[in-house]
Amino acid sequence: MSVADTTPVPHSDAGKGLSQERAAATPTPEAGPVGEHFPASIAGFGVTFETIFRKIYTEEYPEEKRPTAERYHGRHQLNRHPDGLEKCVGCELCAWACPADAILVEGADNDDTPLEAGGTGRFSPGERYGRVYQINYLRCIFCGLCIEACPTRALTMTNFYELADNNRAALIFTKDQLLAPLQEGMLAPPHPMVEGLEERDYYQGKANAATTAQREWVAEREAAEHAADLAADAAAEGGNPK
Repeated sequence: MSVADTTPVPHSDAGKGLSQERAAATPTPEAGPVGEHFPASIAGFGVTFETIFRKIYTEEYPEEKRPTAERYHGRHQLNRHPDGLEKCVGCELCAWACPADAILVEGADNDDTPLEAGGTGRFSPGERYGRVYQINYLRCIFCGLCIEACPTRALTMTNFYELADNNRAALIFTKDQLLAPLQEGMLAPPHPMVEGLEERDYYQGKANAATTAQREWVAEREAAEHAADLAADAAAEGGNPK
């Protein structure tokens, strides 16, 4: 029986030669103007030295305020229709979309009951409206997901960014603080919709400024509230004689 030959077979130099050829063919990156005279470790400080002598512009805030970008994510705003009714329908989708749980919405039904029957009026063209609306700016991360979720474009973000305060409670904004101010032709709700229009017509841009009928409804409601207040005051004075 022959004994197996255990002499190791020498490896081929073909692979080694190929690696050397590839290394020789690879171009060596040329050194920059700084690297030609200084080692690479020192050349890295060139950026630092360049920054040291760069002119620094200091903004004199808050005396000087630079304009923000058009799509800047600042404080939120609840928008209105041209006649003053609110666009928010109390669907709470913004609260569900908020990753920081910073929004609180409580919806309520609009009431078209006549005033003489104790009706409270209408705040939005939809079936419901946002009775309670709060945004906690201690939690808000200004991501804008609530804006994307809003189906009626009721919620948008303004360019206002000065929200600092030394009172934590003051950074929880309520509906009155978030509602857009009344513009010319608008009427503060509650009041009925424009006669002859439906909810869809409002979102198609068919509603313009408040009509005469809407203004008369508001005037009648204010007169009824004033009379009720006078009657309550008279009853209080009669029940508490001096």
